[in-house]
Amino acid sequence: MKKTTAQTLLIIVFWFSQNAFSFKQSLPEKSAIEKAAEATLKQHILAEADWAMKQEPVTVTAFFCSRSAGGKHDFFSEADYFWPDPKNPGGPYIDRDGMTNPDNFVEHRKAMIRFSRIIGALASAYKITGDEKYVKQAVIHLKAWFIDPETLMNPNLLFAQAVKGKYTGRNYGIIDTIHLMEVAQGIIVMENAKAMDPETAAGVKKWFAAYTNWLMTSKPGIQEKLTTNNHSTCWAMQVASFARLCNNQVILDSMRVRYKTILLPNQMAADGSFPLEIARTKPYGYSIFNLDAMATLCQILSTPEDNLWVFETPDGKSIKKGINYLYPFVADKSKWTLKPDVMYWDNWPVAQPFLLFGANAYDQKAWLLTWEKLDHDPRVEEVIRNLPIRNPLIWL
Repeated sequence: MKKTTAQTLLIIVFWFSQNAFSFKQSLPEKSAIEKAAEATLKQHILAEADWAMKQEPVTVTAFFCSRSAGGKHDFFSEADYFWPDPKNPGGPYIDRDGMTNPDNFVEHRKAMIRFSRIIGALASAYKITGDEKYVKQAVIHLKAWFIDPETLMNPNLLFAQAVKGKYTGRNYGIIDTIHLMEVAQGIIVMENAKAMDPETAAGVKKWFAAYTNWLMTSKPGIQEKLTTNNHSTCWAMQVASFARLCNNQVILDSMRVRYKTILLPNQMAADGSFPLEIARTKPYGYSIFNLDAMATLCQILSTPEDNLWVFETPDGKSIKKGINYLYPFVADKSKWTLKPDVMYWDNWPVAQPFLLFGANAYDQKAWLLTWEKLDHDPRVEEVIRNLPIRNPLIWL
């Protein structure tokens, strides 16, 4: 029997309603913590996204330093804690741990942080509104950084954290690209949008795959991997983040093993502290930084079959123990019993991601309340440098 136009329309409407319902049912239900976090951040996210919608791309090619041994497409930075030697002003710089030299070249780092802020804001706004205009704007910036031959950044960090008179680049500079993690995660959030064309997505993933390979096979990358403090944590965190974007399950599996057998057991003390961070001239800030990185690793790598949030070493070390150790000092800094940091003591803590990720993993309302009360929009450069996760909704 031939269907009338009205019957056909009814079938279409019925099919759409049924499939829309099925799609809605297939979406994971947000936890109470996620809902609370979204309510806390929504207005800030929309304001940040409104700013991001007005921004033009600024990549590493916009700035050049005559002290760089690289070319215009190479990321360059200078080590934060190195200063001119008073005894030899024209000679090699000397180390003053924890003391940031304001005259060092950091314009590429600032550009990358700005890029991360833009993509994080646009991805967050897209996640809570579904508006494709945010993805369309993000594509412009992604093409500039990773695809356009005139403005792209080379996928290596050979010239990061150089030291005048000593090194044209150091493995420690690899930590500078922790700010690309929110770019990678933002792409994951936006990649199925209509405005994210397949060619751009493929080009960006090709760049991240090349950079991940460099991190894992180059001399600086291997040196950074083998460090023993927050640098090795951040190396693994980056590799995990970029491998997740590229859906490289082999690398993801290897990072889970590394977390369980090397990072957590070798860096954490029996009480949940990080002795190598406590030994620094900024023990408070670095303890927070390393815990944020460990918690972010758990957030990236955990699966129902291999949940790092519940993993515990044979001698009782776990990410939960680390949070339990540091939380009282974050909730009330006056309880900190060790020496204060030599710089930026008054600027920590802010809305640390370990609080929100941990609250969500363990349903800890107290951790969430502390996170809600802290600063969600820090402006101090040193704090931002050590806070790669500033758009936590895209990670939940």
